[in-house]
Amino acid sequence: MACHCKREVLVAVGLLVCALLLVGCNGQGAKSSKGDIGVASSTDKKSRLINELDRKFENPDVHFELGQLYRGEGLWTQAQYHYETALRFDPANRAAQAAMVRLLTDSGEKAEANALARRYIEQVGGLWKETLKLGNAFRKEQVDDYVLVCYQQALRLSPESAEVHREMGYYYLSKNEKDAAKEHFKESFR
Repeated sequence: MACHCKREVLVAVGLLVCALLLVGCNGQGAKSSKGDIGVASSTDKKSRLINELDRKFENPDVHFELGQLYRGEGLWTQAQYHYETALRFDPANRAAQAAMVRLLTDSGEKAEANALARRYIEQVGGLWKETLKLGNAFRKEQVDDYVLVCYQQALRLSPESAEVHREMGYYYLSKNEKDAAKEHFKESFR
């Protein structure tokens, strides 16, 4: 029982320390919560990115990052503008392609999202590495409908690829399909 009491005391002390940290040493209370910090850092990041565009407007990575920020804020028109701009400067930007599909999906334009995803998948059709990159970008954007399509296409193009099997293993593992994941991991080691 002594061990149980010590644990309760440690938990109580831990809670007290957390409360004191929230109040802060200056007695002003917890004015800068995580949400405020997130908003401030998001605004700071947006300002920094806009300044970078002022120096070099043709930077697709900056347009992509701005698109991500705007999408996170629910500003879909601005996000779409920056994704499309990123793709004008770098048509093979797989992250921007997947983000564009995700944006259309989130905004309820599923038919347009599907058509665009199919077009991107066809564009990389003969290149297994690019197909794999697109699949990874879809996975990162959580657009699961197209992840497996890309991975299967990459596997058809390069059935011996350890990289493709490894990514498929991770995909199946994330879907809790352990047997399929295990088979692909085994293939990746062969």
